[in-house]
Amino acid sequence: MATIGNNNINAKLVLLGDMGAGKSSLVLRFVKGQFFEFQESTIGAAFFAQTLALNDATVKFEIWDTAGQERYHSLAPMYYRGAAAAIIVYDITSTESFERAKKWVQELQKQGNPNMVTALAGNKADLEDKRRVTTEEARTYAEENGLFFMETSAKTAINVNDIFYEIARRLPCAQPAQNPTGMVLTDRPAERLQISSCCA
Repeated sequence: MATIGNNNINAKLVLLGDMGAGKSSLVLRFVKGQFFEFQESTIGAAFFAQTLALNDATVKFEIWDTAGQERYHSLAPMYYRGAAAAIIVYDITSTESFERAKKWVQELQKQGNPNMVTALAGNKADLEDKRRVTTEEARTYAEENGLFFMETSAKTAINVNDIFYEIARRLPCAQPAQNPTGMVLTDRPAERLQISSCCA
């Protein structure tokens, strides 16, 4: 869910993806600027909040980092239901991780908020010598499915902030003009909703 008021946007964002793809590492790098070589697996989901200043607006993300283990899959809809944005994360060194990401995309397309801003993140871009999923393959898949795509590295911080800023930039544009699902518009001139020509 996302709400807008007084140039502030509150947006629920969910991270989905296979166990070990680096979801928690991405969030920790974004929220706290930290990276741990050995990150314990998330149990259920972890919650973080982070605020971004974007031109004349402030975007507050309520971030749900979901567990990648199959046994927690049934809990996922609880977290992505009503979300304004999602980052589906895969590991560039694992074709299985990429296939799992595709399943998440299909699930969101069927059951998620139709106006959700969805990103595909190819994580662990620092492990180029172990790459199994080409950039071109992932980019083509993302374009075919209406996602925007970036390769990231939580370890080196490559594109980590960028992917969250790009989601923030796209949020107002993803919402239909009248009575958008999961978003409340309050006393705000329509032109203020266009954050830096984000729909271009």
